[in-house]
Amino acid sequence: MSTLSEELDRYLTVRRGLGYDLGTTERILRKFTAFAQQEGADLMSTDLFRRWQEAFGRANRHTWSARLGMVRLFAQWLHCIDPRHEVIPQALIPGRYRRTQPFIYSDEEIRRIVETAAELPSVNGIRALTCSTLFGLIAVTGLRISEALSLDVADVDLEVGVITLRRGKLGKSRLLPLSESTTRQLRAYAKERERLLGALSPPFFVSDHGKRVTDCGARYSFAGVCQTIGLRPTEKFNRHGRGPRIHDLRHTFAVRTLVNWYRSGADPSREMAKLTTYLGHTDPAHTYWYIEAVPELLELASRRVEGEVRP
Repeated sequence: MSTLSEELDRYLTVRRGLGYDLGTTERILRKFTAFAQQEGADLMSTDLFRRWQEAFGRANRHTWSARLGMVRLFAQWLHCIDPRHEVIPQALIPGRYRRTQPFIYSDEEIRRIVETAAELPSVNGIRALTCSTLFGLIAVTGLRISEALSLDVADVDLEVGVITLRRGKLGKSRLLPLSESTTRQLRAYAKERERLLGALSPPFFVSDHGKRVTDCGARYSFAGVCQTIGLRPTEKFNRHGRGPRIHDLRHTFAVRTLVNWYRSGADPSREMAKLTTYLGHTDPAHTYWYIEAVPELLELASRRVEGEVRP
């Protein structure tokens, strides 16, 4: 019988073939199967999940409900292969999906994040260089962290100033035009990276050892930067703690774009399609959500309806 980790490899391959990104799902399921191996468990069961939950660490109910959903889908896959695998009941951790209220960074906070990232400890300077450029790029483009990390050198046209996203959410590709200042920063990064590491590697954003930066590595560095500048409380044992997330840079980009439209008198209903496409949303409703999520936007939208907002 195949081990859970071997079946996980097949499961991820099939789902990615359907266009799913699965970055977070893989990270969670790898931890689960590693725990199962440590426990000597070859079969999926509710008891195994409960023991893993107890050993994993603290998290709120909504987080654990999401993790249960990831493990449960994998359990359904396993059950189809071998009925001895138990499908964990969804009611084990009841939870309703709720979008996290976005944290909107100020210009000063973004500046401090980028500058502090440029001072991160590094073997050869690459980590600091990569993190400061990566965080800055997400802030000015609204890229998802998975999209930014998936970029290869060939995807970043530093002459024209265009990024080609070949592996966006659900496998959708799109082109992102860049401003001249952003293109200039990316050129400087590429030049310095080549000077420090030699020949360019396929991944655009690399670690000290020239490998592609991982999702965990990027989030860990971002959390550390936020703790340094006071946006997150410091934690024992190098824990990330809670507070503003790297994904909130994407939220900030979207919100600022919408706010500027309302303030300048632009017609959001006409402009929204551009932002929806640029962000890679599958439905404009996902973009309109920001109007309800951010009080200032809701107020501006209401004033627009009442005819109070003028160019």
